[in-house]
Amino acid sequence: MKHTQDIFFTGSVKIKVTGHHPELFFDLCAREGITVWNVIKINETQCVGNVRLSDISAIKRLRRQTIYKLSFLSRKGFPFLIQRVLRKKPFVAGLFLSVLFVMFLSNIVWDIEVENVPPEVEAKIIEKLDEYGIRPGAIKFTIGTPSDIQQRLLDDLPELLWVGVTEKGTTYQLEAVEKTIVEEPEQSGPRNLVAAKKGVIVDMFVAKGLPLVEVNDLVTPGQVLVSGNLNENQGEGEQEDDEEKQNKPKNYVAAEGEVIAETWYEVETTVPIKANYQTLTGESETKFKLQIGKVKIPIWGFKKVEYEHVYKEIKSKPLYFLHWTLPISFVEEQWNEQAPFNEKRSREKAREEAVKQATKQLQSELGKDAEIAFQKVLHERIESGKVKLTLYFKAKEDITKIQPISQGD
Repeated sequence: MKHTQDIFFTGSVKIKVTGHHPELFFDLCAREGITVWNVIKINETQCVGNVRLSDISAIKRLRRQTIYKLSFLSRKGFPFLIQRVLRKKPFVAGLFLSVLFVMFLSNIVWDIEVENVPPEVEAKIIEKLDEYGIRPGAIKFTIGTPSDIQQRLLDDLPELLWVGVTEKGTTYQLEAVEKTIVEEPEQSGPRNLVAAKKGVIVDMFVAKGLPLVEVNDLVTPGQVLVSGNLNENQGEGEQEDDEEKQNKPKNYVAAEGEVIAETWYEVETTVPIKANYQTLTGESETKFKLQIGKVKIPIWGFKKVEYEHVYKEIKSKPLYFLHWTLPISFVEEQWNEQAPFNEKRSREKAREEAVKQATKQLQSELGKDAEIAFQKVLHERIESGKVKLTLYFKAKEDITKIQPISQGD
């Protein structure tokens, strides 16, 4: 039985042997290594049995060495089933087209679901998805991956804190979290505005509170700029005795305002004298392929790419059949031409690049409201093919910070 376990897939044939003592022919087959089974003797001159389809040629050669006659009664197994199906060409064509049609429908976006957001934000998300070409009826492998969609939504809709995109069969499910703008609560108690850093005051605006400094004053960190105590003694007017001070009602407010001061910074930066990098020329070729396992079959873009330096981007989208993911992917390859760029900077050019880098770095630290101006190079040296500089900057920025007032007895 072990020799006939896979007989359905390889195929079998029932043969009839006619001649004197026909069972001897099957015995001869067995001695030649040919598997036979279900041998039945019908009468003195006829005997039937089953053999493998793959052994038919060997049996025919063996018969030519004997006086027996062979006839084939029936055929069974997968190879004969395929033959019968292929003979029915309309059926095969219909089956093939049906499979293609189901695959096509399985790779179309049928529905988009947006959850956990207010209706107005949902409408904005649907509108953006429509701009990206993601809508019911769109072909799935022509749109981006879920991570690409997520990033584009976050870039285009600043009111979103997080977006999750899940591809479930023919449905795209989106979950989003809207940003919650937390307004800083009003300070319930009185407060001063003090200097957060050293600087020279160039401008100031006080909405509430008593200013204790003026323009062109040099202030140090922690110095009170605007007091929340409106009874603060400025050193002017008549001296009050202790009893009058004690009986005078205290008047405190939460100081508000801006104090713009000129501050100073030293920034160290390093710029290589030689710069080697690749730039895109703008020339590109697009190829489309169908990937089955590890084999890629070109379906568009057969022209050979002759760029000397290439940067290749590959996007792969799996194909689906109903809810199953097939081991077949639609691959888009973008071949971009690159050109090497080699530059040897002069000291002046390196200094200019250093100023740009340092200004950008300082601006990110101080915030977009600060005004930064480059002053001069404090120190410059060349080490290991790099220019190392210490740069001096001046900035104009709001230096205030809040200091609560403790109202003791």
